[in-house]
Amino acid sequence: MLPRVDTDEEWDAIVPDEAVMRPGAAALCARLGVRAGPLSRFPTGSQPVYAVGDRYVLKLFPAAAAADGIAEARVLAHLQGRLPVPTPYVHDAGECENGWRYVLMSRLRGTDLAVAWPRIPAADQDRIATEAGETLAALHALDPAPLADVLGPGDWGAFADRQRGTAADRQRAHDLPEPWLAQIPGFLASAALPAGPPGVLLHTEFMRQHLTVDPSDDWRLTGLLDFEPAMIGPRAYDFVAVGLFVSRGDPRLLSRIFRAYGESFTPGELLAHTLLHVYSNLPWYLRELPAPPEPTLESLAETWFGSS
Repeated sequence: MLPRVDTDEEWDAIVPDEAVMRPGAAALCARLGVRAGPLSRFPTGSQPVYAVGDRYVLKLFPAAAAADGIAEARVLAHLQGRLPVPTPYVHDAGECENGWRYVLMSRLRGTDLAVAWPRIPAADQDRIATEAGETLAALHALDPAPLADVLGPGDWGAFADRQRGTAADRQRAHDLPEPWLAQIPGFLASAALPAGPPGVLLHTEFMRQHLTVDPSDDWRLTGLLDFEPAMIGPRAYDFVAVGLFVSRGDPRLLSRIFRAYGESFTPGELLAHTLLHVYSNLPWYLRELPAPPEPTLESLAETWFGSS
């Protein structure tokens, strides 16, 4: 039986503990009549996720994240067969003991794009960038209204105002040095963030780690996964993860994605959305991505989100 998890302390004690989690996952598979193979926990991700043989994936959500489980199941059902690349098919979803929720979904074909990327020929990397832009365009073209009851934030303007007001403090909590922190309020105050059209369905973490490719099929994209953090909001918000984790500061790749998507965004707008993003962590990005030629947010925006 999976014990209840409501607090961060309970999460840290229980969710990483395979002596607790694996028997609970196995018991749930037995209850669902799934006997497709051994359980293998994926090493990354915020939620406990298990491959069940080669056919299924079981994703578990403790009570503290039950709303994410509901959202993921609803979004995946909404997307089924409607994007240029596959998304997981929901075989079953619901609630189990102690507030836990689960989504039993199909396992996507292929391998993690982030892991495979260094082995992929440059020409195929370019094509993948194009396919990624086309996929994001198709996602944003879907009507998000049927998901408005399970996806936030509801009032995007109020959300953006809250994020703007706490932006420096949130980066301070990640130990961003003071010279960078001092620039944040002025940068956000001067950023042009047009209200634009009604919000679209956002993945919010459209990154190599959530895309799969098949090395035996010319490195074609074979899937897009992990929709638990989906939101409804402005298109540019999704390009934060695109610039940071797909093109990774490569202006040529980002340009290809923009062309395939059919729209582009300014570097300043995308860095502003980066500072507003729920999971924004500038110190981490500064360690992982190309360094700007000058220690300013304007220079940083051009370095990470400039296109050729």
